[in-house]
Amino acid sequence: MNVPADFADYTRLLMGQQLYGRLERGLDSEPPVSIRLNPFKAGRGTHQAGIAMSHEPIGWCDEGYWLEQRPNFTFDPLLHAGYYYVQESASMFVSHVLRQVVSEPCRVLDLCAAPGGKSTAARTVLPAGSLLVCNEPMRQRAQVLSENIQKFGHPDVVVTNNYPRDFRKAGISFDVIIADVPCSGEGMFRKDGGAIDEWSRQNVDNCQRLQRQIIEDIWPCLKPGGVLVYSTCTFNALENEDNLAWITTEMGAEYINIHTQPDWHITPALTGTATAYRFIPGVSRSEGLCMAVLRKTGGDTLTTRKAREAKGREAKATGRPLPKTDVTAWLTDADAYAVVSEGDMVRAIPRTWAAEYRAISRNMKVMHAGITMGTIKGRDLIAHPSLALSTALSRSTVPQAEVGYAQAIAYLRKEAISLPGETPRGTVLITYHGAALGFVKNLGNRANNLYPQEWRIKSTHIPDDEPKILSI
Repeated sequence: MNVPADFADYTRLLMGQQLYGRLERGLDSEPPVSIRLNPFKAGRGTHQAGIAMSHEPIGWCDEGYWLEQRPNFTFDPLLHAGYYYVQESASMFVSHVLRQVVSEPCRVLDLCAAPGGKSTAARTVLPAGSLLVCNEPMRQRAQVLSENIQKFGHPDVVVTNNYPRDFRKAGISFDVIIADVPCSGEGMFRKDGGAIDEWSRQNVDNCQRLQRQIIEDIWPCLKPGGVLVYSTCTFNALENEDNLAWITTEMGAEYINIHTQPDWHITPALTGTATAYRFIPGVSRSEGLCMAVLRKTGGDTLTTRKAREAKGREAKATGRPLPKTDVTAWLTDADAYAVVSEGDMVRAIPRTWAAEYRAISRNMKVMHAGITMGTIKGRDLIAHPSLALSTALSRSTVPQAEVGYAQAIAYLRKEAISLPGETPRGTVLITYHGAALGFVKNLGNRANNLYPQEWRIKSTHIPDDEPKILSI
């Protein structure tokens, strides 16, 4: 692989010739392919799926597997149903970290979350009753994040579209903050040729300054004693060890040691006294990533007047009147949710974190929260795919129509599909091998496809063979 000369010179000096030689060979090899199962759907309750026996488990992630080759994920309906997530294996290390540092319900912020890999990994291992806020400052990327979170289907998640400083202004604090900060992307050289073209030493310096600004902006939102999970997908020390040293000395933090196994081939910090976990192609079976875990030792905290004012105030509908239909009847535990109307959108918010949601919704740009039940049209509620894909949907409350592979792909393209003649009129859940894909509105002579336009499969290609990524 032809990498920039400045990158090669710096990285060889940083790593030493032996380690750099392994990186060189790694960059010239085929990148591994890996997926992570969604345990809330794959293998639980009415949702049954297992991993194919040929797939190899990833040691640091109970739900992660390497694949022998890269299949055509786009045309697997189970991917769109949220049964699994395609994720680079090193990024799954966040689930191992959280399993060690979190033992009780907590409030977690994934600060730079798009497209949602670390967020869904985090939600997998967080204790029941925890609230996960997934944030992405860039609007287009936040929309992708929202889609992936809704397909994952867990109701205890909020997706926001804000800058880190906005959380401080809103007076919202967290027990854990995951900061997978924007970086120079050296760890993606093997997978993304554009990362090579965009690399420069000036960009590395710019990224280092931006990363420090992000941490400085969000630091008051981390509770004293709270945990920061800092990560980049780059190799240099400026964005990793140097920034970690700055966090410990300037912000007030101490390193947390994470137990690992030798056969994971994780490389420790390359400079200074930092405790960091480096994944290096050619050494570990992954792309490049550096992660560190720190505990806040300083007493710096934010003013929580806005949050305190929000407590005790009931959620108020800010949109159109709710339809007469009891929308919570579609949920497995209706009493656990509060229903709010925002514009023409109806959401079901878990009562366990309703106060936090009120503070967030008043001060932040919310893309998704809890379960989006649907949109109000006249006296009716047009069911939203967030409800169809939610693990909280009571499947017994809605008619279902099982479709084969060709029909499933047609549905995911937002095309018209045929339903059996005996299918009841009204809202119908479309399933594929029992996995929920979304809703249609059955009118008898035709069915309106309610799959979101922005989520649709755009390719008109149909693969010769049905993907068999999971055994179902």
